[in-house]
This record gives sequence, structure tokens and C-alpha cells, in this order.
Amino acid sequence: MKKLAANGIKPHDAEMKADGRKFSLMEKLLLGLTLDQYVQQVIRNKFNWLLALIFVVGIPLIIYRFIFGLGVVTHSSYDYPWGLFLGFGLFCMVPLSASGFMLGTTVEIFGRHDFEPIERLALLNGLLGYFFAVVYLLVDLGQPWRLAYPMVYSFGPAAVLFLVGWHVATYLSVQVAEVSTAFFEWIGFRRGYEFIRKGTIGLTVSGIILSTLHQGALGALFVYAPGKVHPLWYSASFQWIHFFVSSIPAGLCMVICVSTVVIYTMKWRCDQRFIDSLDRITISLAKGASMGLFTYLFIKLLAVAHDNEWAYLATGWGAWWLFEMFFGVILALIVLGVGIHHKSVALCRLGALITVLGILLNRLNTALIAFNWNLYPEIPHIFEVIISITIFAIYVTTYRFILNRLPILYQFKSRAEA
Repeated sequence: MKKLAANGIKPHDAEMKADGRKFSLMEKLLLGLTLDQYVQQVIRNKFNWLLALIFVVGIPLIIYRFIFGLGVVTHSSYDYPWGLFLGFGLFCMVPLSASGFMLGTTVEIFGRHDFEPIERLALLNGLLGYFFAVVYLLVDLGQPWRLAYPMVYSFGPAAVLFLVGWHVATYLSVQVAEVSTAFFEWIGFRRGYEFIRKGTIGLTVSGIILSTLHQGALGALFVYAPGKVHPLWYSASFQWIHFFVSSIPAGLCMVICVSTVVIYTMKWRCDQRFIDSLDRITISLAKGASMGLFTYLFIKLLAVAHDNEWAYLATGWGAWWLFEMFFGVILALIVLGVGIHHKSVALCRLGALITVLGILLNRLNTALIAFNWNLYPEIPHIFEVIISITIFAIYVTTYRFILNRLPILYQFKSRAEA
């Protein structure tokens, strides 16, 4: 696509063509290119070949799992009730998708319209992250056609998992509505766009309530199993707030990472407003992430002091916990702080990447590595690893498909502007 753009072939980004005719749906799907041009640029992209290879291997395994059950692709047992499908797919994807409610709140509630160029990217990041967290969950649970039973027919309001399920489902619906404005612009459904825009404040407030509740509720799930998670990663009094507070820098830093990938690989799809404002927004997001990280560090140390778990720091598990804190939190804070002070976008992006990796490490430690720490370590089944990679590849493919078409990185031009 870069080569086509360099040759003056402009991708579809307006309601009308230069000659005054409307784009057809096929022309919109093909980005305003001919079928031959589109197929050629798909084939030339080496990343598409890598994705195709992953799908060829992984999709048959997903079908194999649904035919023969969970036991043929995992080492799940009564000791280890979940593996990568939940340890990575749910507990990692959800905090990294917290960007939607934060940027929506920043722009729509607090009136910081200088963040508007990246708002839709943050909302899309939230929507797809939550949607594929549900996909991972359904692959783990099986029988997705029975999803309505535990949510509608068998109410369990006293269960934290019931609470999480309803929060994620309702928040996912809110995010679909928020992102639908871009879709309605793309298909030319002006009334739908205006209808959603009228309810933006209500949708944003709903997103704040639902997201803050279930981010903490994910941590509260571990209260079900006291003693299973290592004491350095478990605190009955602070578990929910660990998960909630860590989601703030996770969501902000994930947007920084995604926008960095976008500006280096899809700059042809970004308009000048997005390109010109990205460095300033990146530094501003880094400031928010650093404050969230500092709060998270303080609460983690407070939990250790409250539960008097200092003795564990002298053990092997303590060394691993210290590595997590120094790498994922303290190092990230230093890099972000230096980047903000010197207004270095590169350092802010590096700090954001370290933060995302640190949050991933924390969630995997809590849900998998330090889970059943006093029993035996569980090594994920190779099929489980392949399926997890495959679903993530589908997530990346969906992300690219939407960013290439919908007005997320650019402003859709009206008839007058086109």
C-alpha cells in the first residue's frame, strides 16, 4: 500500500469520489483500489504470509478442540483449572483494553478535545481487546451456544464470575455503540451517526462505571482460592485494587504501543491531524501512565506491609517478585520519567512497551506461574500455545482490517470536503 500511495494512488477516505459519484461497498472494502491492485498489495505484504501460516496450523486445532474437548489441547486439571486461554486471553487482554473508557472520559467528560485524534483508536483498542478476551473465554469453556444459560437462565448474583460476565457483556455492548460512529460514517448512515453522538455522554459514563467495576472484579476472583496464589501476588484486602490500578497504565501504554506500530506501518492511512499531534499525545499519555504506575507501586508495597510478607522476599519467589517490580514498574517509571522530562517520544514509547510487558508478566504470574506455587509447576500444552497464538493473530488481522477502512486514523471527508 505504501508503494501505491507513493505512486499517487489515493486510498478511499471520503464519502464521494472526485467526480461526485458515491463509492460502492466493494470499492470501500478494496480501499478504492481495483481488485488486481488490492490482491497484489496483499500478496506483497510478507506479514500476511506469516498470518496465513499461523492460520493454516492453528484454525484446524481450534476445530479439533471443539470436536474432542478441552482435554486434548490443554493440561487442565482440578489443580490447574485454567491455562493460557484465561491466563493470557482474559487476565492480560482485559487490562490492556482499558484505554477505551479512559480516553472516552478524557475527551467527552473532561473536554480534553486535544486528545480527539487518538480517541477512536483507544475506543477500538478497548472494543477488540474485550471481544477477543471473550473469544479466549469461549474457547476455554466450550459450547458457546449455551452462553445465555449462566447469564440469563441461571442467575448467580453472589458469584464474582457472574458479575464479571455481565460487566464484560454490557461494557462490550457500550463499546460497540461508541465505535459504531466510525462505522456509520464509513457506510454513509448519517442518522445512525447522529443518534449515537447524542448519547455519547451516557455511553461514556456507563463505560466508566462498568469498566472500573469489572477490572477490580477480575482481581476479586482470586479471593475464591486463598492460599493458591503465592502471598506476594495475593492480598485479600488489596487484590481487587491491584487489578484496577494496574489497568490504568496498561491501557494508556497499550495505546502508545499500538499508535507506534500504526505510525511506522500504516502512516499512509493516517491523516495529517493524527500525524502532527501524535508526539504531543504520546508524551501526555506517558504522563498519565507514569502517575498510574507510581500509584500501583505504592499499593503493592502497602499490601506487602499490611500482610507482613517481607520474609518471602528472601526466597526464590521473592527474587522473581522483585524482578517483576524492578523491570515492569520501577524501570518503566524511570524510562517514562526521563522521556517526559526530555520530551523524548522514543523513550516514552520504550517505557510504554516495558509497562505493557510488566503488566503481562504480573497477570501471568498471578494466574499461572505463582498459582499453586506450593504444588507443582504446570507447563502449557503445545496445542494450547498454538491456539492462543492463532486467536491473537486473528485479533491482529481484525485490527488491521478495521484500521485500513474505518475512519479511525483519519477524518472522513464529507461531500463538500471531498
